[in-house]
Amino acid sequence: MELGEAIKKVRLELCLSQEGLARELHVGFTSVNRWENNHTKPNQIARHALIEYCKNRNISPELIELLIKTK
Repeated sequence: MELGEAIKKVRLELCLSQEGLARELHVGFTSVNRWENNHTKPNQIARHALIEYCKNRNISPELIELLIKTK
């Protein structure tokens, strides 16, 4: 699974739109869209914010591990 797919899976598991996830992570909607479509990857700060957000929302450890490991 690619990083974009993992991010989309997290977002759908949380029942959020791309705009909703962007708002939660304090990034632009276009950033989330580009991540999910594998046009760009989250920078280190955004990736850390995403991982912490997932931990706080009880996302499955397997999915969090995917976010951590996927380059």
